[in-house]
Amino acid sequence: MNRRRVVITGMGVVSPVGNNVETAWNNVKNGVSGLGNISLFDSSRLKVHVDAEVKNFNIEDYGISSRATRKMARFSKFCLAASAQAIEDAGYTKETLQAEKTGVLLGCCIGGMDATSDAFKKLFDSEGGPDRMPPLTTPLMISNEGAANVSIYYGLKGFSWTLGTACASGTDALGLAVDLVRSGRVDLCLSGGTEAAITEFAVASFQVLQALSTHFNDEPQKASRPFDKERDGFVLGEGSAVFMLEELEHAKARGAKIYAEVAGFGSSCDAYHITAPLPDGSGAALAVKEALEDAGMKPEEIQYYNAHGTSTRANDKGETAMLKAAFGDHAYKLHVSSTKSMTGHLVGAAGAIEALFCVKAINEGFVPPTINLDNQDVEGGCDLDYTPNKGVKAEITAAASASLGFGGHNGCIIIKKYIE
Repeated sequence: MNRRRVVITGMGVVSPVGNNVETAWNNVKNGVSGLGNISLFDSSRLKVHVDAEVKNFNIEDYGISSRATRKMARFSKFCLAASAQAIEDAGYTKETLQAEKTGVLLGCCIGGMDATSDAFKKLFDSEGGPDRMPPLTTPLMISNEGAANVSIYYGLKGFSWTLGTACASGTDALGLAVDLVRSGRVDLCLSGGTEAAITEFAVASFQVLQALSTHFNDEPQKASRPFDKERDGFVLGEGSAVFMLEELEHAKARGAKIYAEVAGFGSSCDAYHITAPLPDGSGAALAVKEALEDAGMKPEEIQYYNAHGTSTRANDKGETAMLKAAFGDHAYKLHVSSTKSMTGHLVGAAGAIEALFCVKAINEGFVPPTINLDNQDVEGGCDLDYTPNKGVKAEITAAASASLGFGGHNGCIIIKKYIE
């Protein structure tokens, strides 16, 4: 029995590099950084003053009234806007989508941190207390509310799930959604990731872990520098990317445009440490090998790999080791890049936006760069081709993207050019 094939028929994004697909892709393609100094709160008490914020976001630009989103946290608004783009791009409307067998499956790691932080301030303020906390704190902050709000707004009564596997959330959500479409549970699934965790509490939490960059506060666009000798931590970002995943025959029957096919998914756990990856990359390599097996592909059939590439010492070295373990000698022939050098780390949405860039790379035959890669850390184990500072043209028929999260969660998605 032939397995149902899953294709991408719509895409949407809200991000530090642009609030629609073409703007975000063109900026990444041209090496334009979305990083800057923190403006969402006063960072004077912190050592970290750099982030990657969504800019000029207005929910009404997507045909959604601000009144409809009054009871939503920032992360929910982001994924609703990205979903609206994906739905329209796929050729659906609110009315026609309700008639289809549709699910919603989003990755989200942290949830409504803005609502959580506001509630903390009310609770611990000298003139505050429990009775001063906003009454909608719980429904604003819990991570499932992004998917729930998409379902509520569009009247979708199929499954509405949220997957939380730290920084692998977006990738794992896409992979699980693909399996659900393959299984026949749904014909359509809105899937991707969303996150909006740039608050003083969240940044301070990562700061005390010594996970964030602190050396480039005066030059914020240089702070995210994966695989570079001067890297000193990741830069926290925010945003959402959402896809319309669709069963192939269903898409063909309605004459839908098809961007690409999602060919394979793999997942694993390092079972090693609550924050650090396995140094030899063997845990994450299992996810990549599983994705290749699921896709029925050989390592040599992948031309581009969008790296997790966080700009931390441990990740960049361990991920390079992972690529060698998973791809063998072909790792040295891969086009690799980390678009986090421009977007920052979108946490639960990271894998989703990176999958989107894989689709665009395939469609346009172009490998986006890793910017700020001025002095590659070859001695530190980072000795592959990371496409430094300037993108390159290349024939790409298949791309892979892996995400490696706290707790040892690893996910890998393989996307290939659609061929009937």
